[in-house]
Amino acid sequence: MNREELIAHLVATRVAGDVATSRESNVANIDKMLRRDWDYHFGLELDRAWTADEVLAVMAKRVGIDPDPGRRTGSDRIDPDRTVEALDAAADLIAAAAAARAPVFLATGHPTGVLTMHLAVAAALAGAGCRLLTAPDGLPVAGHGRLRSLAGVTMLTNGADFLHTHAADPMQRLLSLWGDDRPALVVADHGWAGAAGQAGLTVVGLADTNDPALFVGAEEGKVAVAVPLDDNVAPGLYEPLADLLVARV
Repeated sequence: MNREELIAHLVATRVAGDVATSRESNVANIDKMLRRDWDYHFGLELDRAWTADEVLAVMAKRVGIDPDPGRRTGSDRIDPDRTVEALDAAADLIAAAAAARAPVFLATGHPTGVLTMHLAVAAALAGAGCRLLTAPDGLPVAGHGRLRSLAGVTMLTNGADFLHTHAADPMQRLLSLWGDDRPALVVADHGWAGAAGQAGLTVVGLADTNDPALFVGAEEGKVAVAVPLDDNVAPGLYEPLADLLVARV
């Protein structure tokens, strides 16, 4: 797809444009992040104290949601132009990793949605000669489950299902195992992306409108690229986005 066709696709499928994630969820999660609720800070230690209005302003700038701090109900929006701009920036990082045959790591806490994108990026980078770092199969993460990788993408599992998670603990567990043998690029979401950014790694983070931590992390320079999108539409609807991410590999 060209840019205009991709934007039309994003809006028609509600990956961007008028998305399903509500205003209530967006503003509530800002408060949860600022309270340091374990599943909303994504492992990021922020450089300063932020106010809710400041975080909302960052979300308005980087995502395109309504900047009005007085509105707490109704629907909200992702600017599709910002989605495409972030995908372009992410594609540059992915292409650079491929050209260098660099070690990379991919993970998702949203296996029912954006896993499709991670799988496509993993396949392209492996085909370019990159080493895909993965978790030892069945590696335990206390209080959360175990890790398992599928086609180069690492996820949390209970042994029967891949699990939705916001937790930073799985990424922190792997960082402690890797030591100095760390990836040159991480493509992830939720706590996988946040904890990697906090550790100083180059991170492409996929993030919904109610994932403010990754956008504040990008504002502080800890997350290289935060891509705004609804992270849980039907998996096949992400295929044009994945095509853009790997087009330069």
